[in-house]
Amino acid sequence: MNNTLKMSSIKSVNPFNNEVVKEFEVMTSDQINSIIDKADEAFQSWKNVSFEKRAVIIHKVAAIMRERKEELGTLATLEMGKLLAESIYEVELSADIFDYYANKAAEFLADAPLEVMHGEAFLSYEPIGVLLSVQPWNFPFYQITRSAAPNLMAGNTMVLKHASNVPQCAQIMEDIFTEAGLPSGVYTNLFVPGSQVEAIVSNPKIKAVTLTGSKPAGASIASAAGALVKKSTLELGGSDPFIVLDDADIDLAVDTVVKGRMWNAGQVCVSPKRVIVPSSKYAEFLEKTKKAFAKLKVGNPMDADTNVAPLSSEKAAKDVMTQIEKAVLQGANVVMGGKRVDSPGAFIEPTLITDITKENDAYYEEIFGPVFMLYKYDTIADAVELANATEFGLGGSVFGKDTKKAVEIARKIETGMVYINHVTGIAPELPFGGAKESGYGREQSPAGIYEFVNAKLIRVTTPDKNY
Repeated sequence: MNNTLKMSSIKSVNPFNNEVVKEFEVMTSDQINSIIDKADEAFQSWKNVSFEKRAVIIHKVAAIMRERKEELGTLATLEMGKLLAESIYEVELSADIFDYYANKAAEFLADAPLEVMHGEAFLSYEPIGVLLSVQPWNFPFYQITRSAAPNLMAGNTMVLKHASNVPQCAQIMEDIFTEAGLPSGVYTNLFVPGSQVEAIVSNPKIKAVTLTGSKPAGASIASAAGALVKKSTLELGGSDPFIVLDDADIDLAVDTVVKGRMWNAGQVCVSPKRVIVPSSKYAEFLEKTKKAFAKLKVGNPMDADTNVAPLSSEKAAKDVMTQIEKAVLQGANVVMGGKRVDSPGAFIEPTLITDITKENDAYYEEIFGPVFMLYKYDTIADAVELANATEFGLGGSVFGKDTKKAVEIARKIETGMVYINHVTGIAPELPFGGAKESGYGREQSPAGIYEFVNAKLIRVTTPDKNY
């Protein structure tokens, strides 16, 4: 990295009208190293702060977020375009996660006794140091929270490289941590482009890295971390199946999956991207989906009656259009939508695609936008095969009245999460993470706090014993 390099390339752009709102200077390598040095220095004292005192601060973070949820929600909508109601919900969810770990960290990280033949043994859970958190734009507050809440409560310190299109959300979270009383250096933003992340991983004071993002970014960061024997966790997206069973209430299934797919304009890793219905129900499902699509309103995400927002950026919209156009060239049928909306923003019409075959790239890819892909199946085995016909394995859903049968099918789906009669969801107490090329590691739940602690064995015995 060039010590003298400074660029105003970190830009906040409103995707509703593609206007630049604010710019941030890219940090120099000297600035970055100084922040990491300070985080390491802060760790030496933060790791010794009691759970009770940490919890007071983290509860305060949650309280501030709830008090300012309209302000924070408006900022998220301004920067990345999601519906205002969705942004406010995200802030509330984030506050719940902070409270969850503030309440539970001491319990989760208490010494864990081990059964031994003689003497005693236990696991002591200890923080490891400075973590690098690399996060995407689609949930600008929630993505920060998933890594910050457990790891700050565990006694680690953190530097955050947020997505370059949500710098104001990144900055306001650092400000909230400061307002809540978090000591200086425990949590700090890095305003840098993605191209600089590998170099940051190599800093010896960075002890581990967590990333949510694309597969290429994850592979690059995991490789850089692995070469230096540093732990990493990755969440790399998904192409979630939504299997509808023969006994399902079709009206309810259509309503559930259309709302789920249009959530955040389709820019959700666990959105139901591939909808798989029985051949006997296909015609009915298609007609009812078309009617549901006809009621969707694309527009200003600040308006309460809008239910499909713009994509996060003009580049994102162009990328999704390229995938739609390729799918059509390879034989798919666009039943509804498939075009840009005639407006200044990063809008795409809600798009319904059918007749996607194994020869079509869309059969395997993740399309990160308001694109609903409908498939049919003859047997449950066919449905499961289709569900697993992707490199991704994040979430999925099975929808039907016979929940015992649905659970049996869920066990056969190669993902980290499967929901019955619901799109893949989020809750503080439930683990979030994937399988296959959707990454590894878990966030939220008790599992989330164990990723970046040292489970140290302490054994009390005597010299006359052989272990």
